[in-house]
Amino acid sequence: MPEMPEQTPVVYLNAADEELNMSTAGLSKSRLERMHHVLSGYVERKEMPGLVALVSHHDEVHVETLGTLSVGDPAPMKRDTIFRIASITKPITAVAAMILVEECKLRLDESIDPWLPELANRRVLKSISSQLDDTVPALRAITLRDVLTYRMGFGSVMAMPDTYPIQKLIREYRIGGDGPMLPTLAPATEEWLQKLGSLPWMAQPGERWMYQVSGDVLGVLVARVSGQSLGTFMRQRIFDPLGMKDTAFHVPSEKIARLPGFYFFNHQTNTLDVFDDAANSAWLSEPPFESGAGGLVSTIDDYFAFSRMMLNKGRHGREQILSRASVELMTSDQLTPEQRAGSEIFFGTHSSWGFGMAVDIGRKEIFHMPGRFGWTGGFGTTAYTDPAEGMIGILFTQRMMDSPEPAKVFTDFWTLAYGATE
Repeated sequence: MPEMPEQTPVVYLNAADEELNMSTAGLSKSRLERMHHVLSGYVERKEMPGLVALVSHHDEVHVETLGTLSVGDPAPMKRDTIFRIASITKPITAVAAMILVEECKLRLDESIDPWLPELANRRVLKSISSQLDDTVPALRAITLRDVLTYRMGFGSVMAMPDTYPIQKLIREYRIGGDGPMLPTLAPATEEWLQKLGSLPWMAQPGERWMYQVSGDVLGVLVARVSGQSLGTFMRQRIFDPLGMKDTAFHVPSEKIARLPGFYFFNHQTNTLDVFDDAANSAWLSEPPFESGAGGLVSTIDDYFAFSRMMLNKGRHGREQILSRASVELMTSDQLTPEQRAGSEIFFGTHSSWGFGMAVDIGRKEIFHMPGRFGWTGGFGTTAYTDPAEGMIGILFTQRMMDSPEPAKVFTDFWTLAYGATE
């Protein structure tokens, strides 16, 4: 666990310990009890085996650990449980890229062609429904800014499978962004990049926001520019300085006991079915492709250390990971309304996108605050930071999301977290 300031009282709850620290200033005791009760309901109703939740408000930290590691296994969920964090990997990958920008090894508005020639000279489909040879030339090269803002011109197709011709090859090539995939099934990095480069883009560079694939391209770009694997660069420049000792692209053998089972809800049988069994997990070996869009595993305290660094404008104790200016740029709205049109299922009317993460731009729910930033992962994770409130919230579950719309446990968690602040 990362070292915490000595004055930080930590409230630590699990199913066997429901006593609350009476001295928790900044967080309401009675409302934390409400959080405990509501979140416990998800476990008691068997909607998920367990969860770990964290809320911090200024210097106060509250943690809940509820339920068990796996269905039918009495081993309790713990604070150091290692979760598959999926798309909340994206902000970390964006930070890695910005480290290289600050070293002037990358520049926001320069072409990425010298580093990723496989993606040079793009062709663009005349429309999403076009056949793959019905294209026009790209109007310009892809820049780093395009990739950081997910406007490079390629990404998830939000339609039923096989609605459009491009979807067939995205699935066959295992590009990603068309549904959950185990890391062992991904092609190796060079093969992945070559296959992506063989496909036409779906939009002109800079034209509109498209989910997922930009995060993976960004990870490959960081590796090419740094001359290291993405995991090695992240460990040396982010994880080790922040004390994130359990965050990586796989789980080593000595930590297997801390990896929970992972499930999806089977709507036909109304049961939780295994997607990835802990004992034979796809995360127990190094992946052929280190996914900057969603490949990391982490613990609640590791991700809290990253979130505190972002809240503190790039600083963590004596470590300066990024400058204040970089963090402020990353966490500001980078899209026009036209660029996010068609992505309402992700953003609604209250949110937009910075560099590798969402940024709230309006208020629709209790927990929507302009300037709040973070993201949600399809493997049941959510993490946001609210600079105006001095607040961080993180929820890790081991149940896959059923759709891009937030799960009830997420919206309940955020409602309860904001309700508990004083």
